[in-house]
Formats: sequence, C-alpha cells, structure tokens
Amino acid sequence: MEHFYTLRLNKGKRWMVVILLALFTALILWFERDGAFSVFSAEEEPTALTKGNKDEANIALTFNISWGEEKVFDILKRLKQENVQATFFVSGEWAERHPEIVEKITDGEHELGMLGYRYKSYLEQETDQVKKDLLHAKEVFGKLGYKDINLVRPPSGQFNEEIITLAENLGLHVIHWNVNPNDWKNPGTDAITDFVMKETSNGDIILMHASDSIKQTNEALKTILPGLKNKGFQFVTISELINQAHAKSELVE
Repeated sequence: MEHFYTLRLNKGKRWMVVILLALFTALILWFERDGAFSVFSAEEEPTALTKGNKDEANIALTFNISWGEEKVFDILKRLKQENVQATFFVSGEWAERHPEIVEKITDGEHELGMLGYRYKSYLEQETDQVKKDLLHAKEVFGKLGYKDINLVRPPSGQFNEEIITLAENLGLHVIHWNVNPNDWKNPGTDAITDFVMKETSNGDIILMHASDSIKQTNEALKTILPGLKNKGFQFVTISELINQAHAKSELVE
C-alpha cells in the first residue's frame, strides 16, 4: 500500500516557504544567466578530452601503437623503473596479432585504450564505416578479455563532432592530447626531451609512440620521467584524469 503524507503549515510559515522558493528560483536563474552552473541546461555538446584540470598537478602520459613488436618492451621497462603508469592506445588489428604484448601492458598496470580496429583516418571514411570499425575493435578486444575498454583515440587524431557523437553513443570517450613532441619523426632525443619538459603543465595529456619506427623515445623518457616528477607533476592514467572531481573536457575543433 502506498502512503502519502501532507505537511500542515500555518499561514505565516506558508508565506515563508513561498518566499524561500522564489529566492531559490531567482538564484538559479541568475547563475544560469552568468554561466556559473546550469541545473536545467540542455544536453552538453559532444566533447573530446584534450586536457584535465589545470589546477591539479596531474598529467597523463599516453602511447600509440599500431605496428611493430620490439620498441614497446624497452618503454615498458623504463616505465616500470620509474614507477609510472601510462595509457596505451593500440589498434584492434595490432592487438589481434600481438595479444601477448597487450597482456604485458596490462600486467604492468597500465591502462588500455583503442585506436579503432584498422589504423585509417576516420575523416576519410563514411560514418557507417567508422561505426563498423569501432564495433569490430570492441569485439576484438572483448574476445581478448578486455570488454571494459571505453577509451578511444581516433587514428592520427583526426575527428569531428559527428565522430565524437558516434563514439559516445557506443559508450566510448574520445581522447586527444595537447602536448605532442612528434617523437615519431625522430627529431632527436634532446628535441623530444626539451619540448616535453618545456611545454607540459597541469592536467596535460602527452602523446608519444611505442611503434618500431620510434628510435629516440625510450632514451628521451630516461630524462623526461624523473624530470617531470622533480617539477612536481604526478603521472596518472586517462581514466584517473577523467574521474578527478574537477576534471574538465575541452572540445577539439
């Protein structure tokens, strides 16, 4: 049986309740007008995470892998030596060929994200093709035992609002970056190191690579990892960056 209760108030108290409700409504409208917060706002625009909270000294180190099977081991060893957790974005096609390396990544307590299935720009494909690629990637990772992957970095970092919306509808968070030393170009160990040390600030997401074409990244990490720690930064995974109480998402155009 359902029970309903009524609250009996005298005339004076009733007027006080009315006044308080009116004040509360006015306060809500004022905040919404000034953009302080929105209680009854429309659905937010689809966003890609490119930076965490600028007020927190947490940063996320990320690696992309779409081919190769050698350089990643040196990087994993370096991360273990420095006790640093990173987030690895790998293509489903690569994971299918190297399940033992994927297992080694997760055994090292690093986070796993995906680059879709086949490493091909999503902007060069129709929406239906992109959807098939993402679904196939999710299926592949699921068969490998990683059913809970919810982070995706579009190949080559190329995407638009439509792709972000599609990913979100599939339960995926689109992850970008805002510190990119272009280590895949092998510009020199010092160039990679100097760029990361100079450009990194609170909440940043650093993009690096662990494919076999990368010849200087591991050596650069030898200086970068302790160097950033000495500057007061703490390495966290992308999920930790997202889950921070004050983390913010920025739309990448």
